[in-house]
Amino acid sequence: NVRQKAGLNRSILDQGWRMFRTLLGYKLADRGGKLVEVPAAYTSQTCSVCGRVDPANRANQARFVCTACGHTENADINAAKNILRRADYPLMPVEGHRIRRPNEAGSTRRAA
Repeated sequence: NVRQKAGLNRSILDQGWRMFRTLLGYKLADRGGKLVEVPAAYTSQTCSVCGRVDPANRANQARFVCTACGHTENADINAAKNILRRADYPLMPVEGHRIRRPNEAGSTRRAA
């Protein structure tokens, strides 16, 4: 029964992510966005500067150090750059990425 249970669990988990992807795609399309699926394999081991893939590039969970070119960066940021490139999107500058609009729907301000 263990093998059947594992298969059932896998099926349930797959359904959950599929439903999430469907709803996210629907919401993005409604707001003028687009859902782009990107294979994330080896993005955390690939250097965003030179492209070298090496498991040794991950010095630890939080730090990325390329063994080929010496590039150092936060591991999550490096992986995010690789994912953006795989999605064929240009890298955007970080400045202004969190612009607050006070009159936007969902604001936490309360009427007096």
